[in-house]
Amino acid sequence: MTKTALMATTALLFASSAAWAGDEPQVAEAPVPTGATSQAPLADAAQRGVLVFTPDFFAAQSPNTALDMVNRVPGFSVDDGSGARGFEGAVGNVLINNARPASKNDTGSNVLARTLARQVERIELIRGGAPGIDMQGYSVVVNVILKSESSRQSILTWNTTQFEGAGTDLYGGSYQFTARDGERSWGVTLSDGISMSDSNGAGRLIRRDAAGNVLRDEATINDGYGGGNSIRGTYAGPLAGGKVDLTARYGINDWHGYDITQSPVAHRESRDDEDGKSGEFGVTWERPLNERFKLETRLMHEFGSWDGLSTYDVVDNGVTAPQQAFAYSGDSSETILRALVRHERSPKVTIETGGEVAYNMRQTDQAFTVGGTNIPLPSASVKVEETRGELFSKGTWRLHPDLTLEGGLRLEASTISQSGDADQEKSFFFAKPRFQATWTPMPDNQLRFRFEREVGQLDFSDFAASAELQDESVFGGNVDLEPEQRWISELTYERRFWGEGVVSIGYRHDEIIDAIDVIPLGDDLSAVGNIGDGALDQLSLNVVVPLDKIGFTGGQFTFKNDWNKTRVTDPTTGEERAISGQRATQANIGVQQDIASWKLQWGVNWLPYLGQPNYQPDQVSRWRGSDYFEMFAEYKPSSTLAIRAQLNLWDDFTQRRTVFADRQTREVLFVEDREIDPRTFFSLRVRKTF
Repeated sequence: MTKTALMATTALLFASSAAWAGDEPQVAEAPVPTGATSQAPLADAAQRGVLVFTPDFFAAQSPNTALDMVNRVPGFSVDDGSGARGFEGAVGNVLINNARPASKNDTGSNVLARTLARQVERIELIRGGAPGIDMQGYSVVVNVILKSESSRQSILTWNTTQFEGAGTDLYGGSYQFTARDGERSWGVTLSDGISMSDSNGAGRLIRRDAAGNVLRDEATINDGYGGGNSIRGTYAGPLAGGKVDLTARYGINDWHGYDITQSPVAHRESRDDEDGKSGEFGVTWERPLNERFKLETRLMHEFGSWDGLSTYDVVDNGVTAPQQAFAYSGDSSETILRALVRHERSPKVTIETGGEVAYNMRQTDQAFTVGGTNIPLPSASVKVEETRGELFSKGTWRLHPDLTLEGGLRLEASTISQSGDADQEKSFFFAKPRFQATWTPMPDNQLRFRFEREVGQLDFSDFAASAELQDESVFGGNVDLEPEQRWISELTYERRFWGEGVVSIGYRHDEIIDAIDVIPLGDDLSAVGNIGDGALDQLSLNVVVPLDKIGFTGGQFTFKNDWNKTRVTDPTTGEERAISGQRATQANIGVQQDIASWKLQWGVNWLPYLGQPNYQPDQVSRWRGSDYFEMFAEYKPSSTLAIRAQLNLWDDFTQRRTVFADRQTREVLFVEDREIDPRTFFSLRVRKTF
């Protein structure tokens, strides 16, 4: 499979090179209407895989920002990327003026949220690739084209989240200023953010032994909340014959959580507190080398530090147990330098060749104590460093307005070293081919095929110890952790109808090498590690149906779901099972309506079922939720003011934890059922633009 993929990708690159060698430069044709532009997008006459949405398409929704517009592009969902190491494949599916933001953490949605709707000239929905567009592994991206103008704009936002019953009510807001003068723009963002969990509340915990006898019957209450303050500055403008894009950010944040269970004879209390700091700097410089070649360079640096403490206190039948405490601190950084040359020989063919070097570091120091006595853990204090280099080449070839091929090959070499409690060094080399074909035989029908090898991002925190004290679980670090690899085959069919209507169905199969899950260690400890090969089969369905034709004016029905089936061999039992953390299904069903005469939008989203399993050598846990509702209404009395109210509620939330007496016989020691009644919460956001 590997050899075939490499040969196919190389053949495509050579074939496209031969094709553009004899082509004359061409001028792309302008998009042409496929219907009323307020009801349907425009189709690119030169490439049917591209749909163009003009501002009047969104007029009925009275959008305030560019993000409001992108969120209403039919069949598209914003993905801000994984934030994983490196740039390639870690950024999102949003471009602004043909390029991604200068920093991975200054996401596309952040940039769009501080861009007023009136500054948008058009939005291009690019399906399958287009010359001059770096898809970064996505099959669908949006490219937001802004007007060149002189303007000053401010966006002031205030928001709050209020919880039913006990809990911490949260308040936040932001101020964003942006100035534009032709090709130059600069701005500043001040943010007071909030973070929370939507699955906290009161409940009941019952623990039974293997015979069904009740060992514990306790009332529970839990909560988790935090926030952060940050400042970001941006600048973009001409420099040395090209264009520079700069961004910098610094922020502080905190998180606090507690979990309390109690009965007339017992009180158990788990608390978590963490403070952190983070910052980043990013610069992108683009410059035409001549009419057909363009140079693009990026430099990014980000850093962070944190201090935290988790404690667990128990009083049972009047006896106070020694306190368990897990203290941790650390810092991390990432530096990336990336450069590429893009050759746009003609509107039919684009070739990109470049490289990327990166350095990643994470230093972690941790200590686990019981009653003040230190308990040694594997890799409690460790420093992980990675140096990585990557060379890549990829080509986009539009054989015909109906057919686009994209092929690429990335060659990655890296070295990961650990020092501290464990000293080790490993080197890796991966060849990562990619091939994608997009066929649009008719404007409203498209078929996409993708074959790609992906190498997963290691979470450097897994090299060090960790703890979940409320579940009486302590994990050791694993210095032998290696990246997970996937060979992905994906086929998607998309049909568009009635202007905003979309039906998309896709099938994906992953062959997984060195799947990452939880492995057993000595001394009855566990750690995140590689558990062997596995597989994923996924069926995806995305449906958007305008309801005007049935008399529900301005209405829209949506349905989206991924059905996942995974399999891997359990390292403890030797039996086949699902992969931890993978949800088998999570349908999202929604109805929304725009009432232009009332300047109002409202909607309801319903998630009928949520749940996933997690497997460890000593226990198996499963959580399940049902009937999660999100109801919202947004009133826009003017083009500069928006008031949004939202109500979130759950029907129930349950967790079952089965703990085994030992890893050999796996006899059940106890089964613990926890039912939580998640608090209903209400959110209010007021946004003023001027």
